[in-house]
Order: sequence, then structure tokens, then C-alpha cells
Amino acid sequence: MIIGELNDIARRLVAPAKGILAADESTNTIKRRFDSINVESTEQNRRDYREMLFRTPGANEFISGVILYDETLRQRGADGTPIVSILREQGIIPGIKVDKGANPLANTDGEMITDGLDGLRDRLAEYYEIGARFAKWRAVITIGKDANGNSIPSQYCIDANAHMLARYAALSQEAGLVPIVEPETLMDGDHSIERCHEVTLNALHSAYDQLARQRVDLRGTLLKPNMVISGKDASERADANEVAERTLDAFMREVPAAVPGIVFLSGGQSDEEATENLNAINIAAESMNAPWELSFSYGRALQAAPLKAWGGDAANTEAAQQEYYRRAMLTSAARQGKYTPDMGT
Repeated sequence: MIIGELNDIARRLVAPAKGILAADESTNTIKRRFDSINVESTEQNRRDYREMLFRTPGANEFISGVILYDETLRQRGADGTPIVSILREQGIIPGIKVDKGANPLANTDGEMITDGLDGLRDRLAEYYEIGARFAKWRAVITIGKDANGNSIPSQYCIDANAHMLARYAALSQEAGLVPIVEPETLMDGDHSIERCHEVTLNALHSAYDQLARQRVDLRGTLLKPNMVISGKDASERADANEVAERTLDAFMREVPAAVPGIVFLSGGQSDEEATENLNAINIAAESMNAPWELSFSYGRALQAAPLKAWGGDAANTEAAQQEYYRRAMLTSAARQGKYTPDMGT
């Protein structure tokens, strides 16, 4: 696929007022979500829940693409329509999570590396044939101390994950899929926003160094980063304005202007916090003429409310869809810098 086509898909994913729904929870992760509402995590229940979200009337006003899990990409809706077709008929682009999850990084204590390169070329070709047009790979960077009291992440961990992200991105473009590159510095811990800023700068620098070395055309990619934010257990947590300032500082230093867009992960933030921070970032970005579209690729921040409203009962479908539509609308407003706390009440 020529780069122009990849660039077109990337730009459609970050179209004005729109963003991405991350519905790519692994079987283990969605089981934990279903456990929270006392619903058994069967294949049919997972299909019914996700289909309910995907068929929400009007959600395509705010949602440009959906990241799917392997199981979901292959499923059909209750009426026999392929899930991919349900999305495409609404102008929503199907995507696919392709990594195999994070595992301990050899010769470290408490650091992780993402697996999944083995057989990836063949899987990407199959996903393209099924209908996916973009992919996602998540690297996990932890801030803290190892058992010996040494600060982590190590440079070894950051560089190893950056190399894997770039290999995945090159293979994705070869297969005709836009790679979303996700180097996530976790908000778990009590670290300061200054420490998050330092680690995020390092992770972004290493990622774009590797992407250049492995000849990835940035015009056909998207970045899915963490916001620069205080650890969730920090004694003093930075407000939205400081999050915006430090996040944009990191990006202006390390993210090339050739990248069409940045789609933030919510990363364990509450619905409200993820929305307020995205709004502040977009307001600040406009004043400094940031070169990228600044959008979202949210999972929990879009799904927590509809999941609770649904509760595994088909009778609650309309109420759950209303909650999903509301969260998508509010997040779209924040993506434009137009969110206010009294919206949607």
C-alpha cells in the first residue's frame, strides 16, 4: 500500500471532533470488567456487550475507529452481520490489537517487554483480509524502584520496547495497516509529574529513533501516548493546566510534525479526569500552533459508564447506549477544547 493511502487512513482516524474507541480488552481483562458487574465472561456475553456499543445510534458522530481484539474481529453480530461490517456501514474504521501482552524483561527486576513479533507478518496479512485497516501495539514503561532500590525504568527497558514498537510498525505498514505506536508510561505509583515528564521524554526519544532506523514512514502512523501526569498515588497531583503544559512540552521536543495525530490513552484516569485533561491539552495546543491533531483512544473512560448501565441485561441496552453516546460526546468536546463540566448533565 502506498504511503498516501496509509496517511489518508491515519487522518480519517483523527478527523476533527472524532477519536478512537479502544475495545481491545484481552479475555482476561474483560473478565475482570465483567466480574465488577457480576456478569459471566462468555463469548456470547462479550459479543453482545461490544455489539451493543458498536450499534449505538449516532456514536459515529464522535468515533472514527474501533480497536478490536482478535476474537471480536472474527465475530458476527446477533443477526449474522460481521462485526467489521457493522462498523464499516457507519463509516467507522476497524482496527486490531496485535501484541501478545507484556511479560517480564530478561535480566531486570520488575520491568516488562511486550511480546508478539513471532508470526506477526502472517497475522497482519490475515487481519487486513478480514477488514482491519489499522493496528495497535502497547509497550509498558513502569516508574518506580526495583527490589535493589534502583530506579526504573532502565534505559535497557526503554530501548528494548522501542525496538519492538518499530519492528511492529514497519511490518504493519508493509501489510497496509496504519500502526498506532503506544509507548505507555504507567501512572501507577506515587511519582511526581516531573518524573513522568522525564521518563516520557526518554521513551518518546527512543521510540522515534527506532522508527527512523527501521524506515517507518511517520506520515502513515499515529502515536498513542500517556499524558504527562502525576502518579495516581502521589501526595500532590498536578492539575489539568500543568498536565497540558508538560505533555505538550514533551511532544514539541520529541514528536516529529510528520505524525498526523496523537490519540491519548486514558491510562487509569477517571472519566472526568481524562476528559478535563484532554480539554486542557487541546486549549493549550491551539495557542501554541501544535502541528498534530490531538485526539483520544480511550477504553475505560468511554466504557465504564455504559458497562455499569448495561449490567449484562439486554433490557438495559438503550440506557447503556445513551451512556456510551454521552461519554463519546463529552470526549469529542474535550478533543476540540470545548468541554465544560456541566455538559451532558
